[in-house]
Amino acid sequence: MDLSSNTNKALTETRFSDLEPPLSEDIIDALDRSGFEFCTPVQAATIPLLCRHKDVAVDAATGSGKTLAFVLPLIEILRRSTSYPPKPHQVMGVIISPTRELSTQIYNVALPFVSTLPNVNSVLLVGGREVKSDMNTIEEGGCNLLIGTPGRLSDIMERMEILDFRNLEILILDEADRLLEMGFQKQVNSIISRLPKQRRTGLFSATQTEGVEELAKAGLRNPVRVEVRAESKSESSQHLTNSKVPSGLHLEYLVCEADKKSSQLVDLLVENQKKKLIVYFMTCASVDYWGLVLSQIPALKSIYLIPIHGDMKQSAREKALASFTEASSAVLLCTDVAARGLDIPGIDYVVQEEDYVEFMRRRGVPCEEKQCSEEASDVIPIIRSLAMKDRAVLEKGLKAFVSFVRGYKEHHCSYIFRWKSLEIGKLAMGYGLLYLPSMSEVKQHRLSSEGFTPVTDIKFEDIKFKDKSREKQRKQNMQARKEKRQQEKKTKARNTRKRRKLTGKQRQTIQTAEDEEEMARDYRLLKKLKKGSIKEDDFAKLTGADDF
Repeated sequence: MDLSSNTNKALTETRFSDLEPPLSEDIIDALDRSGFEFCTPVQAATIPLLCRHKDVAVDAATGSGKTLAFVLPLIEILRRSTSYPPKPHQVMGVIISPTRELSTQIYNVALPFVSTLPNVNSVLLVGGREVKSDMNTIEEGGCNLLIGTPGRLSDIMERMEILDFRNLEILILDEADRLLEMGFQKQVNSIISRLPKQRRTGLFSATQTEGVEELAKAGLRNPVRVEVRAESKSESSQHLTNSKVPSGLHLEYLVCEADKKSSQLVDLLVENQKKKLIVYFMTCASVDYWGLVLSQIPALKSIYLIPIHGDMKQSAREKALASFTEASSAVLLCTDVAARGLDIPGIDYVVQEEDYVEFMRRRGVPCEEKQCSEEASDVIPIIRSLAMKDRAVLEKGLKAFVSFVRGYKEHHCSYIFRWKSLEIGKLAMGYGLLYLPSMSEVKQHRLSSEGFTPVTDIKFEDIKFKDKSREKQRKQNMQARKEKRQQEKKTKARNTRKRRKLTGKQRQTIQTAEDEEEMARDYRLLKKLKKGSIKEDDFAKLTGADDF
């Protein structure tokens, strides 16, 4: 378990008003109104370069003030452009970021500065809402600055020939490493291919991977490399040390057995119940499960728990982030949809996977070991009790556990996440499961189930949903499956009697045809699932995958 605490953002002695070439008076006034006087290191280093029409590849820590580092020069470049003021559908700038939340944040940060440019209209383009709605907004109101995620930006650019990119001045790729990690390479390349080569480009990233290097070679022209390390003083020394960790961020980790993690987490939340914390989980199913379970643990009743993940509707995600931002104390339970770049004030703790610790050490990021709390109460009996009283807890727990193991197995950082070393038994115990689900990953690779004690004094099929409508539906599904199995049994018996009269070759031909028909049916259902025509639960029921 990795714990991070944050207190402030480092500033230099350079004022925005001292930068060369100088920022316009309108920008300085807007900065003053927003309370910005001094630059962070990345702002002091990057703004002058972009304003001098240099391409930049910036390597700086998350939380270092990168957004203003590209928003301010972008505004100045548009102001000084020979195409200014632009025509309604003449696009002069594009900003790409990996998530809806980060794009929304950039859009809101940019608004007061865009407003200093008469006749320049910025448009936010992200998923989670109708494409036609975005197209209508652009057609009716025009757009000169596009800010959004790669998928929606690429889609809009393909659909709307009315958009004119011939005089585009600047492209910004924010969190470039995350853009590639999340599989947006194709969309980013599609966007870049539609833009003129005679432009300024800024690439901002927290890490410089091979993919980022390739992207820089393809999208930037003779870029200036900017690497900004925060300077911080240790308590025991007055010497300044260089680090990629923002000043004021303190990193700790604690090591405990997998079956003790949930108890240690609850203890940490109780200990810091008057503070703001972010707890990261690997999968959406894990967020759903722990959001449900933690909210019912008595010791956490007074704590405001806010779940957020990528499968939630956009409006729900926005509401969750707004609630957390405005709260004086709360816990945000999330996937990496909120992993990077979001500027949420007053964060006291961040909790994530322990496996990153060795990786961060090798990257020169200091981590201090924290001792496990001996006062932590065992919450496993509480979680199991919840699962025995409500089938929703039981099923969400199984789904979260399976998704975690498979997410661990399929993670692109396999050198960090060594999934074959997972202690499945202890992990399942930490999840409060009543029994170990049947998983091919466990059977085939013989992962250790040591440390797991199944609940034996209950029939799992007898556990009901607290929600009466869900329980009614479950019973109907059970009855339908029972009738289907009985019918299949009768059909099979009839066919068996018929096949006794057939030759072996005839029986093989019939069996092959039946197998092919079943495979074709499953394939059609899979296509419907990918298109979104049916839900995962319906797919599981129709293919019999939920019978385990």
